[in-house]
Order: sequence, then structure tokens, then C-alpha cells
Amino acid sequence: MKIQVGDEVILTPKYEFTGETKKLYGVLLHRIRRLSDGLVGGWIESEANLSQEGDCFVSGNAQVFGDAMVCGNARVYGNARVSGNARVSGNAQVSGNARVYGNARVSGNAQVSGNAMVYGSAWVYGNARVSGNAWVCGNATVYGSARVYGNATVYGNAMVYGSAWVDGNAQVYGNAQVFGSAWVSE
Repeated sequence: MKIQVGDEVILTPKYEFTGETKKLYGVLLHRIRRLSDGLVGGWIESEANLSQEGDCFVSGNAQVFGDAMVCGNARVYGNARVSGNARVSGNAQVSGNARVYGNARVSGNAQVSGNAMVYGSAWVYGNARVSGNAWVCGNATVYGSARVYGNATVYGNAMVYGSAWVDGNAQVYGNAQVFGSAWVSE
């Protein structure tokens, strides 16, 4: 939170470490607590993982570590994990058992949930949804109001956008583009 004191703007912390720690893959994680209401949150490796600005938060049993960053008004919760050099920003949400890692980006109003994975240099943004057991990886991009769910995989340089849906066991890869009101299934 920012407080104006005369000409100076002071950034006050919005969370603190509770003192509770655990190790995950040899990384020491710290449980956090939101200062405004005392809500016990999730787990981060360091303050570099969760911005003190905006309304972003990590809660439940969610974990953020490595060089990963949650900022803006983003939420990471449930048993979700964000790691590597991944970024979750804007109003994005990562929940359930979802994993976002590598150099992946989730931003805007995007949601990644269930057992979904977004990794590599993949980018999910806008109002896009990735859920179920879906994977978005490589340099793939999912944006607009697109949906990728079920056991679907989007990888390579593929793009899914507009109001397109990819579900079932469908695979979209290479330089493929699925857009408009297209629906790719099985």
C-alpha cells in the first residue's frame, strides 16, 4: 500500500512472513499473512515472488518460488504452483492444482485452473481460460476469450484466440492458428 507523507510516497508492506516454513524441492518456502485482515496466505520463497503493490495475493496452499513473480491484482490459490521465471499479473488467476512455470506468462483476466499446465515461453492473456488437464507450452499463445480445456494441448508456435475452444484430446501445434468461433475437439 502507498501512503503519501508530504512530498514523499511510502510503500507499506501488505503481508508478512508468519515464521512457518517448509521445503519443496530443496527450496525453503515461507508462509505469509496479509496485514490488513490477518488472513494466513500461501507460500513464497522470498518477497521478490509477491509484489507489495496492488491487490495480488497467494493463498491456500499455493506456492510461488524461484524467480517467479505475482503482481498487479493477480491471485494464486488452492494448490497452484508458480515457479521458474513465470509471471502472473493483471487480474489473472491461477488455482486448483494448476502449474505455471518456465518463462510462461498469465495476465489480463486470464484463468488457469484444475490440473492445467502453462510452461515454456507460453502466454495466456485477455479473458482466456485454460482448465482441466490442458497444457499450453512452448511458444504457444492463448488469448481473447479462447478456452483450452479437457486433455487438450496447445504447443509449438500455435495460437488459439478470439472465441475459439480447444477441448477433449485435441492437439494444436506447429504454426497453427485456431480463432474466431472455431471449436477443435478430440
